[in-house]
Amino acid sequence: MSEPNAEQTRQALADIYRSESRRVLATLIRLLGDFDLAEEALHEAFVVAIEQWPREGVPANPRAWLVSAGRFKAIDTVRRRARFDASLESIAREIDQSSPPDEAEDIEDDRLRLIFTCCHPALAPEAQVALTLREVCGLKTEEIAAAFLTTPSTIAQRIVRGKAKIRDTKIPYQVPSIADLPDRIDSVLSVIYLVFNEGYSASSGESVTRSELSLEAIRLGRLLCELLPDPEAVGLLALMLLQESRRAARSTAEGDIVLLEDQDRALWNREQIAEGRALVEQALASRNVGVYTIQAAIAAVHAAAPSAAATDWSRIAALYELLARAEPSPIVELNRAVAVAMRDGPAAGVALIDAILASGDLADYHLAHAARADLCRRQGNSREAQASYQRALDLARQEPERRFLARRLQELG
Repeated sequence: MSEPNAEQTRQALADIYRSESRRVLATLIRLLGDFDLAEEALHEAFVVAIEQWPREGVPANPRAWLVSAGRFKAIDTVRRRARFDASLESIAREIDQSSPPDEAEDIEDDRLRLIFTCCHPALAPEAQVALTLREVCGLKTEEIAAAFLTTPSTIAQRIVRGKAKIRDTKIPYQVPSIADLPDRIDSVLSVIYLVFNEGYSASSGESVTRSELSLEAIRLGRLLCELLPDPEAVGLLALMLLQESRRAARSTAEGDIVLLEDQDRALWNREQIAEGRALVEQALASRNVGVYTIQAAIAAVHAAAPSAAATDWSRIAALYELLARAEPSPIVELNRAVAVAMRDGPAAGVALIDAILASGDLADYHLAHAARADLCRRQGNSREAQASYQRALDLARQEPERRFLARRLQELG
């Protein structure tokens, strides 16, 4: 193969790693029955691919090739270790005798199986979410920590404990029965929404969004809706579609943030909006309204507004009040404060945000200080706006957000 083709193959391999590695890992976990062994096998499979594909070309089914290569590498690894630990010999035979992956085999549902495994009731809720974000989606511990507003070491401990619990209690790698699904759905929905949020608004890095995560969350949301016609699963899918519809308008070609009020609404994805609004109506019609459906209803109000000035802020504020009753949290209160400010004026919003910050719950949350800064700016209170923008800048980790906050500070002089 010529050098240009070899370079193209290496680029294809990099693309496949980004798009397929978590699916390959999920299937290897099913085949090998061990998280750490599957993780090691995944990396070894890609090492082999790096060596062979530039010479031999990309296989017709890269995912199946990687799964097969990883399985064989895992068998070799366990056999080598069995020389020093006889108890591993039976594991090596068990893996060797298991059915090898068929290229025609549908392994699309493996990540759904993995999610339900990671979200098993035997695991602590915080371990369920952390483990799923790490193993299913490949988020780094730092990124998960940002989503949880906690430290990377805490997340790492949760992941280690979660893996040990799955191994020691032999939690099955399967989708629950229909009878068991309702009890398991809440934690799964929470995981999917956190995955979506990391994709919709990246916690750190050079990009405003990470489309591969939000699109994966939507795919998993669709699978759940097909699997179980739960109103909240429908509400979550509606919410994700409505938020995702604005992606093209949320940043400039240079990667800078564009606020909702400044977005070109012609760039919004009308197909996603239409589907999302229809799903909101479906979820509301069930009369079993939960927090995701309420948030989807809020997003639908934004989607229906032809311009920022025409937004029905009274409706949005009322929905946030309903959401605050359904699921009280500082983040919900912060969003409600912004809606109240848009309805009643910035002073009303600043008073509410000051009360939230005084409680200490969001003292280190950069978006709380950014929201306060924006309302102070609208009031004409430059001194307070500058102080809050600076605090937000000190806390922000995403580069586009930092550039935006720095520009606001510069504009205030």
